[in-house]
Amino acid sequence: MDKIKVLHVVEALGGGIYTYIKDLTIFFGKQSNLFDTTIAYCGKRREVANIDIKKELSNGVSLIELDINKEISLKDFKSIYELLNICKSLKPDIIHLHSSKAGVIGRFVSLFYKKAVVFYTPHAYSFLRKDISYLKKEFFYYIEKYTSKFFGGTTIACGDSEFEYGKKFGKTLLVRNGINIEAISDKFKRKIIKNNRLVIGIIGRISHIKNPWLFNNIAKNNPDIDFLWIGDGELRDAITSQNITITGWLNRENIFDYLNQLDIYIQTSLWEGLPIAPLEAMAFQKPILATNIIGNKDIVKHGETGFLFTNENDIQEFINILKDHLTREKMGKLGLERCMEYFDLNKNFTLLKNIYLDSVHINTQKN
Repeated sequence: MDKIKVLHVVEALGGGIYTYIKDLTIFFGKQSNLFDTTIAYCGKRREVANIDIKKELSNGVSLIELDINKEISLKDFKSIYELLNICKSLKPDIIHLHSSKAGVIGRFVSLFYKKAVVFYTPHAYSFLRKDISYLKKEFFYYIEKYTSKFFGGTTIACGDSEFEYGKKFGKTLLVRNGINIEAISDKFKRKIIKNNRLVIGIIGRISHIKNPWLFNNIAKNNPDIDFLWIGDGELRDAITSQNITITGWLNRENIFDYLNQLDIYIQTSLWEGLPIAPLEAMAFQKPILATNIIGNKDIVKHGETGFLFTNENDIQEFINILKDHLTREKMGKLGLERCMEYFDLNKNFTLLKNIYLDSVHINTQKN
């Protein structure tokens, strides 16, 4: 049997999507007798510039740079032309599109390259963004609706809330994001760290989606607590509170070292798909404080593995509850159990592998 050629098209290898793609290539690298994997990505994001992608991804994976802009522009026609040429040259059996922009461009290309089965994972629908106008949100909503209607393809939602949205537009399957719990446990054995002061932290790009203004205000309201932003970003100047430390960009091992030092993980996002970082925090048995939004609420079981909050008054009450170390310990253990049940990478990527295999088998029978 010939190997199944899979082309992943990614708008940008940054943040949680980079972690997802990295883990995906490692998993499918072990399936090299079945799959031949290629990643077409845009390398313009700052996070990408600071890492050696070829060293981080699985050895059996091919990389192709593809110029995709985040916003809609005339340059999209160039992206379509480039991707069509990649498809004609590579001849993939499966095209898996990641993020909204890649989803539109890739499904348009599929009108001209009809040999592949097309999957699309939004990783947070663009119409859920909070940094754009109402009219733009409506515009993006109808783009999603009519792209699915006229261009087809199957949506593979990364979380339960995204799954519910996807079903409104067309055929949708659920494959939750996950993490390699076993690898984290083996490499970073949980150590009991006793901080002199409570430490609350977040992982990610200091950008609009992560709401650094809220993070900063929470820190200002709690001068007796140390706050840690593991990452960096264009909105670094929004972080002004004296009790916040910004680590800058780090490799994965150093990120985990800092993550293990936290007493509480906080996710102040304005919108999400299904974020990876809180899952990693759960693997380290950290209770989670998170905004009550799509993505976060698919992870946190309120009152059991952490708390979901809607405003600064809520968060203050929950921080006070989590000052008790026994409460943190109990919630941390329940979080790990939840992570193992629903967000185990190996289980979830095995499901994705079977979806790929079934789709190619069905496509072969049709042709």
